[in-house]
Amino acid sequence: MEKVLNMEESILELATRHPEVIGIMVELGFRDIAKPGMLQTAGRFMTLSKGIKIKKMDLNTVKLTFQSHGFKVLE
Repeated sequence: MEKVLNMEESILELATRHPEVIGIMVELGFRDIAKPGMLQTAGRFMTLSKGIKIKKMDLNTVKLTFQSHGFKVLE
């Protein structure tokens, strides 16, 4: 099964379908998402693209990291 990551989908939806997304996000610097309850609260409305803007991260670095984990990244 192809692993597809939509940058505009909520983090909760992504993590529900692909639980390894959380570990990859923590590796990238999104440490708050691993805190208890954070996925159920902020994860409901936060998207990966919003998180990248808030954290002022490099979009290409994030995309390449997910691609290296076998994801096809959609914007």
